Amino acid sequence: MAIGTVLISGGGIAGPALAFWLAAGGFRPTLIERAPHLRTGGYVIDFWGLGYGIAERMGLEEEINRVGYHVREVRFVNDRGKRVTGFGTDVFTELTAGRFVTLGRSDLSRLLFDKIKDTTEVIFDDEILGIQEHPAGVRVNFKRGGERAFDLVIGADGLHSGVRRLAFGPQQQFEKRLGYAVAAFECAGYRPRDEDVYLMYGQPGRMLGRFTLRDNRTLFLFVFAAGNDPVPATLEMQKAVLRKIYGGGGWECPRILNALDGIDDLYFDSVSQIRMNSWSQGRIALTGDAAFCVSLLAGQGSALAMISAYILAGELFRAEGRYQEAFRTYETLLRDYIHTKQRGAERFATAFAPRTQLGLFVRNLVISTFAIPGVARLAIGREIADALQLPDYRWPSPTN
Repeated sequence: MAIGTVLISGGGIAGPALAFWLAAGGFRPTLIERAPHLRTGGYVIDFWGLGYGIAERMGLEEEINRVGYHVREVRFVNDRGKRVTGFGTDVFTELTAGRFVTLGRSDLSRLLFDKIKDTTEVIFDDEILGIQEHPAGVRVNFKRGGERAFDLVIGADGLHSGVRRLAFGPQQQFEKRLGYAVAAFECAGYRPRDEDVYLMYGQPGRMLGRFTLRDNRTLFLFVFAAGNDPVPATLEMQKAVLRKIYGGGGWECPRILNALDGIDDLYFDSVSQIRMNSWSQGRIALTGDAAFCVSLLAGQGSALAMISAYILAGELFRAEGRYQEAFRTYETLLRDYIHTKQRGAERFATAFAPRTQLGLFVRNLVISTFAIPGVARLAIGREIADALQLPDYRWPSPTN
């Protein structure tokens, strides 16, 4: 095999998934993650379809369902906490043949890392500062680890990819903001608790969600209309933005903002997509959100990370390391599929947090029709369906 060593930047979902499949194909992956350890907390994801199927191939189905949640209802409430509309999740279970679970993104990342601990060199608390390609490979300069050589470098480092910036150019060349920002945090001891119910409270241009976690913890998700201003630089500035936007809200807004006072880990970012004409350049390629972020609101980023990692590794294996050929086929197989997901995510963003009272009314009215037999299936089925056939790469090494 012409290619042996592959450096992967990013320890979220795409990075460890790619390392797993590269090792299964006989490559020698190294994964570097800027954080000093695996991340915890964050937000929950809905996980289904082809991403779930790849997790099954990795032998993760039992663990995913053990750590995950099986949501019974999505419930929209008013200022007084009374149900306005909502829907049961039976339709998701039906459309996915029971292969649908909600779980913490950090939990999925941890399960993936457990799968690569014996096959992948993992470097925490370091990052790539420079990449220099030459005919025989790529020289990489690390912040703490000096210089090393690899055959390929793959950026799996998310929306704000450092590899993309170093190899392709600044983020603003490729980022398409969808006009919203998102924040999330967890706290302990919050009451009330509504097991397996996702509650959502909306006002024009903003939404606040609450989801009950295990171990006496609760997750809060904020989505609100935003301009093109940069993300606030400090934790206190980010908290101040949330207090300003949600300070006059009803329902549990005052209590949730009080809970915000005691936390020191807050996820806060713009809702953006990444649009690129090419996901590779020479010996350097991108996967997952680094290549084509569909946006957090799409709810499919982790599944798409799993899919793209599987196909990228598979094409490198199938091409016996001829990376130019593998990168071309990888894009050919995925680009139309990803473009469809991005268009759907743009539509979903405006429905998630409508900017006007009329928009909220119409959104709630549409959701109310889900109670009519068959309507929810028609409305949701197109978004849940995966119009992509996963290749079978016949990996030489065991995959579970």
